[in-house]
Amino acid sequence: MTGSPNGMLFVATDIATQDEADFNQWYDREHVEERVRVPGFLSGTRYQALHGGRKYLGLYKTESLASFTSAAYRAAFTQQTPWSVASLDKMRDPMRRVCAVEAVTGQGCGSYLAIVNLAPAQPEVLKASISHLGALLAEQPGFVRSSLLSPDAELSSPLPKESRENRHLLPMLLIESSSAEAGQRLSELACRQLKIPAAEALHYALGWQLTTQELSS
Repeated sequence: MTGSPNGMLFVATDIATQDEADFNQWYDREHVEERVRVPGFLSGTRYQALHGGRKYLGLYKTESLASFTSAAYRAAFTQQTPWSVASLDKMRDPMRRVCAVEAVTGQGCGSYLAIVNLAPAQPEVLKASISHLGALLAEQPGFVRSSLLSPDAELSSPLPKESRENRHLLPMLLIESSSAEAGQRLSELACRQLKIPAAEALHYALGWQLTTQELSS
């Protein structure tokens, strides 16, 4: 991979049952499009948990980490709409990370996503390890894409309801697959290779995705 890596905004949260309908309406009708319209953003993708982790996950891919330092993004982040302010306040145990997307193997967007939190390591060592693992996973049926998310401490400012205590910015392995069965199998293989308990992997199903090419004027 050459040049600057893509960036990724990772936002996961739980939400109270009574707030879910409005929360999803906000995400689907306002927030995803609002973010994808920010210059430098490439896509916004929503997921829902199948096993482990916070119930809702949003991933926003950007051209690079520089997209998160632009005036347009700062304005979007600091000048939220009233609906956004209300929705952010309803989040339970949210988690926000801004990451570099590295060690990418494969292409496309899988309908299922597995996430494995990794122990901190030297960046180049970790990238080499995940690249090697990606090549192994790519040989398996149902594999779509794998990547390493490396959080940027300066850019990963917390959400209003996010706890500041014991906030660990751990690297994450993302494995995208074409079926739930493949996602389970691939995550188990990855965890064996990484010597991480398979039960620690989080599993999500794709909800929907919006790309810049699909935006209406």
